[in-house]
Amino acid sequence: MNTDTHPRRRAASPPDRPHKASYEQPYAALVDATPVRDADLEIRGVHAHVRVYGAATAPHRMVFLHGLRGDHHGLEPIVAHLVQECPDLQVWVPDLPGFGASPPMVDTAHDVAGYAAWTAELLTAVVPEGDAVLAGHSFGSIVAAATVAGPTGSAARPAPSVRGLVLVNPIATAALDGPRRALSAVTVGVHRLAAALPERVGTGLLRHPLFTRVASLAMVTSSDREMRRWIHAEHDRYFSGFADRRTLLESFHASVGTDVAAYAPRIGAPTLLVASENDDVAPLPSQRVLQATLADARLAVVPRIGHLAHYEAPGVVARETAEFLAALEAAAGRDEQ
Repeated sequence: MNTDTHPRRRAASPPDRPHKASYEQPYAALVDATPVRDADLEIRGVHAHVRVYGAATAPHRMVFLHGLRGDHHGLEPIVAHLVQECPDLQVWVPDLPGFGASPPMVDTAHDVAGYAAWTAELLTAVVPEGDAVLAGHSFGSIVAAATVAGPTGSAARPAPSVRGLVLVNPIATAALDGPRRALSAVTVGVHRLAAALPERVGTGLLRHPLFTRVASLAMVTSSDREMRRWIHAEHDRYFSGFADRRTLLESFHASVGTDVAAYAPRIGAPTLLVASENDDVAPLPSQRVLQATLADARLAVVPRIGHLAHYEAPGVVARETAEFLAALEAAAGRDEQ
């Protein structure tokens, strides 16, 4: 593993999404002041693009997984706030295989099991001694939960050892069973149409700016015009940064076909659930049910926002996460006495 420390630079935008500088990034000053470097990793035989935030000498490490159709950029507002709150923490944010600057996996489906196996190996590479905290937002919450739960049956991979699990806007109910089941069914239909069309046409449909804008409008809850404008611009830049149609279709069907609750009974690690009061993708009542099924879980609720807590309230998410990490440290100290 090689790390390259350098002044802050961003990964290139997808070639079909040129950089847009016509909006104001509300967290730009904090993000730009956050130490960051690239980590050159090979996971399961494929290059993994990983951004590492925080001081290189920070003793504690967290791995944070982004949501569907995103990459590391979407988590930067949370991570920048979190590193400020916890200067002893490094946060490793990979582009999941097939998204951002990470190529697709080879001979492995881009489903929950495939991503969980990949994440388990990433954790081993980042923290061989097994002392990391694993976090995930939205679809990343499903992958993180599956990683910690470990495979079922005769699969050879054991569950990795983590000292804590943080799930932000966790998918507690599968999309096809949730309150947005009608919209989810329509979205599934669009993806099935994209799969049936010739590849170039189908990929164009999935990357169409109108499709991106409709999805963005469906999730934004902020009434602040500049905030909404910035979020839409972020989605315009990064929502289509998937490698190819196959990768996106596999990961999409994984995202709507399962949820964190499917893995909860096998999760023993202390867990923080960060839910949003007005999230109709991952509704609050389902988060309370999920909390009850976990062995050791705390639920924090971010008021007045929806599914995009990483954009609309990153400081609140970071503060709740920092308090959770402090509680883990305090518990570890008591155990040593």
